[in-house]
Amino acid sequence: MAVLSRLIQAPAAVRIGPGVAAELPGILADQRISASGRLAVAISEGSGTQLREQLAGDLPADVGWFTVSRASLDAAVDLADRVRADKAPYDTLVAIGGGKVIDAAKYAAARLGMPLVAVATNLAHDGVCSPVATLENDAGTGSYGVPNPIGVVIDLDLIRQAPPRFVRSGIGEALSNLCALADWELSHRETGEPIDGLAAAMARTAAEAILHHPGTIDDAGFLGVLANGLVLSGQAMAVAGTSRPSSGACHEISHAIDQLFPKQAAQHGEQCGVGAVFATHLRGEHALAAEMAAVLTRHELPVTPGDLGLDIDQFADAVTYAPHTRPGRFTILEHLDLSRSRIDDAVKGYVATYAR
Repeated sequence: MAVLSRLIQAPAAVRIGPGVAAELPGILADQRISASGRLAVAISEGSGTQLREQLAGDLPADVGWFTVSRASLDAAVDLADRVRADKAPYDTLVAIGGGKVIDAAKYAAARLGMPLVAVATNLAHDGVCSPVATLENDAGTGSYGVPNPIGVVIDLDLIRQAPPRFVRSGIGEALSNLCALADWELSHRETGEPIDGLAAAMARTAAEAILHHPGTIDDAGFLGVLANGLVLSGQAMAVAGTSRPSSGACHEISHAIDQLFPKQAAQHGEQCGVGAVFATHLRGEHALAAEMAAVLTRHELPVTPGDLGLDIDQFADAVTYAPHTRPGRFTILEHLDLSRSRIDDAVKGYVATYAR
């Protein structure tokens, strides 16, 4: 009997746990990752200085350090240009920081044709192990396909040093997979879009682990579950070859908020969490929506537009505009194709249900 299988792009090394940043030199010495040991390291302009002092002793003395100012297309291109212009022949790019640094470095590494090792210092979203770089551009924010990181290191001791809001944001991001998967199933039924069952299983495992875990971000066990879940969520996108397993109406709404109200935009995961509960409520899955809202509330995350600093009209504007952020993607928003008056009613009903 023939054995059927497929090749999956995955990191050569994944390390999650307390103190694992100390293992970074050994990971980077793996010749599958860095053949020459010549490393370019990207850090943020702010907290990156402290991280450099904290980790420099564990890295080779001839490491090249490069700062990243923001998660923008221009900043990512600039990073690539500076690494290329340096006289040192680097063969691996290491990104140490939050999502902004890692996303800019992912794009820069792709531009340079280098492998990337992502060392996460917060758990704000699932980009640490995804084949997508989310970057600001002249039109707002865009998602760019890039190779998956070849190595992922999440030191839970470093994670504990991050502002709690940046860690909680990852909870909303992981939980929103439930909305994304429901939208994918809906598209499969209505449009015939194929579903990758393995990718869906990975994304669902990540979400349900958070949905049912009784711990908080103060618990090492919960942090480990969240970190593993975000890695699984990002890897699900690599398996599927699309962001579908982790991005549905929830992300459309978040991107719409970013574009329409950039000065009021909250953390990506915070907005995705609210968008996911709203879309689940809109779908008529009220028991699941209530369960998701309870998890967000327990972790001190936003649940209603007001919690995000938006009024009802602003959130309705975002829901109305949301389908334009991902043309061609079919979610509950495209399926219902509600008029503005019905969207207004839906948002009011949602707020009335979940206002604290």
